[in-house]
Parts: sequence; C-alpha cells; structure tokens
Amino acid sequence: MTDFDNIYENHHIFIFKYLMKLCKSPSLAEELTQETFFRAYMNYNKLRDKNKVCVWLCQIAKNSYYAWYNETKKLTTLENTQLPEMDDIANSFVCKSLSSEAFRKLHTLEEPYKEVFMLSVFANLSLKEISSIFGKSESWARVTFYRAKKKLLEKMR
Repeated sequence: MTDFDNIYENHHIFIFKYLMKLCKSPSLAEELTQETFFRAYMNYNKLRDKNKVCVWLCQIAKNSYYAWYNETKKLTTLENTQLPEMDDIANSFVCKSLSSEAFRKLHTLEEPYKEVFMLSVFANLSLKEISSIFGKSESWARVTFYRAKKKLLEKMR
C-alpha cells in the first residue's frame, strides 16, 4: 500500500462524517468525499507536515463544500423564490449586516481560534471531534473555543 492509500483508509470515514455534518446529505457527502481525496491526491506533494494530514483533508473538504455551495447558490433562479414582505426585508437587512460584520470579525481571529470556532459552529462538530482533528485534548478544544467566542464578542463591541 502506498502512503496515500493508507491516508485514504485511515481518514475517508472521518471526512465523510465531517462533510455529512456540513451538508446533511449522504449522497452529496459521498461525492464531496471523493472530490476531497481527488484534490488531496493531486496535491499530495504539497503537503508539508505529514502529521497534520487530517487537518489538511478537513480544509480541502471544507473548501470543496463551499465551492459546491457557491455553485448551487448561483443556479437558484428568481422564479423559484417568493418575494418577502417589506418588514421581512428590513429585518433581513439588519440580520445580514450584523452577520456580515460578525464574519468579518471572525476572519480577523488568529489560528487556531478561527478554525476551532468555525468547526464547532458551522460544521457542528463536537469538541471531541475537533480535538481529534488537531491531535490535542478535548479540554484544549473546549478552552480554545471559549477563548475564540470571547475574542469574537470583544471584537463585536
């Protein structure tokens, strides 16, 4: 077995579960898992730290999901959407401006706070799963998430 075969055998189930948490669709998660390992295979020579292969694969999986999401978002037509009421538009604008501000502030957080926060909130991963991705203890993940949340709240004030 080659090194990459071992990586696939050891991580494909975890990556599939990670993508299932993101997209909530088994068929899409399977497709994105294949896409993730294809991209990983094509760029395997660029992997700098072989000990952090799981983090590298999760990053590729997340990027594959976002690429798919952005592509399908473009395909949604105006015919399929219903026009909201004026009050809904105003409320939506306030919520969107707050959320875009929160995203801007989130991206100013340094690593690993940003990644841990995103994995917990957006990917809905447990702290135990996050700790295994980073190869750290569960208490490390808990403290890092708490600090990330605290830093983000401070930036939002």
